[in-house]
Amino acid sequence: MEPGRPGGSGPAEPGPLPRGVCGAGPAASASSLSGAEAQIQRCALAVAAVLPAGGRGERMGVPTPKQFCPILERPLISYTLQALERLCWINDIVVAVTGENMDAMKGIIQRYQHKRISLVEAGVTRHRSIFNGLKALAEGQPDAQLSKPEVVIIHDAVRPFVEEDILLKVVTAAKEHGCSDYDLEFGTECLQLALKYCHIKAKLVEGSPDLWKVTYKQDLYAAESIIKERISEQICIVMDTEEDEAHVGHHFEEMLKNELNHVKVTSGSLCHPGRDLQQIILEQCYNFVCVNVKTSEFEETQKLLDVLKESNISILYPVVVISVHFLDHKSVPIGQEMENLMQIREFAKEVKKRNILLCGLLIYYPQEKQKLQDSLRQGAIIIANLIKERNSGLVGQLLVA
Repeated sequence: MEPGRPGGSGPAEPGPLPRGVCGAGPAASASSLSGAEAQIQRCALAVAAVLPAGGRGERMGVPTPKQFCPILERPLISYTLQALERLCWINDIVVAVTGENMDAMKGIIQRYQHKRISLVEAGVTRHRSIFNGLKALAEGQPDAQLSKPEVVIIHDAVRPFVEEDILLKVVTAAKEHGCSDYDLEFGTECLQLALKYCHIKAKLVEGSPDLWKVTYKQDLYAAESIIKERISEQICIVMDTEEDEAHVGHHFEEMLKNELNHVKVTSGSLCHPGRDLQQIILEQCYNFVCVNVKTSEFEETQKLLDVLKESNISILYPVVVISVHFLDHKSVPIGQEMENLMQIREFAKEVKKRNILLCGLLIYYPQEKQKLQDSLRQGAIIIANLIKERNSGLVGQLLVA
């Protein structure tokens, strides 16, 4: 596959969904699938993947092998595993790592709840690592827990943005054209070897712009930027819908929708958290704006944090929660209100351990319509920046619009 470079469209939302949801789910009908995916299911084609991950990443210029370098405090290889295991038609994923990194890899699998992953010892070269992965998938291996596949996808551990349609094309091409079973020492990707030794018409599948390889240190920053952009494309506004529709919170919700026209803004309710809010979480929303209609209390925010902690969604990406409070400065002394709202520091310390980034936003509630509109607009801008940057340094801060 031909790799692209940073700067294309964002990656597809990779990875296992919360509570074990995978892809479209087992109930998805063949009519809703792409042609290639439907063909895989109809033919009951057994597919596996092998990820060579034994490299040192010397070109990265850092002591940690690049596949274990953190992006948003999570190892790069975890994103790649997530992109593959979200595809239910890939039965097994074999990762080849060096002995010295075996325990670290096991820790990553456990911490981020990766499924269908098996580990093998890496070889002295990349192609020997691939060979070891293929041996683990072959029949007759001692203590084998893996089923023998008909097609094996070989994928770099440091290409986290692979799209499902590309993998489907590769699997279909492999089934139709075949590939070389020999000369693993010299290169499994070499079409010349497939033609020379197997007399098989191998096929090159063009890659997408996002199928680029993290090689240098600046690539880590590019990957982080793409991931941040992707997970910032949806915001859920949580508010007690039973409150007065004329409340300023509803005006703020409309302002957010108008100002963030490039972001999908949805509404959730804590009145029935088992319904709409849970569905939004299952759709992998990582940004929440909780509007507290009772200015001096964090009751609504606390309810939301409890729901998010139970969902475990923050295992995969940092979740941003912005607790919004309104202050009518004519009726409540500013000093008293600020003192009450500084409780957010304690909440933030607790939930940061769960990868939830909590900060507060205080919006003055003047009576003059134009001033109110300006405050609401400024609040929307602050929220947009907080979600896009995901700056952990602002955790526990109370910002004023």
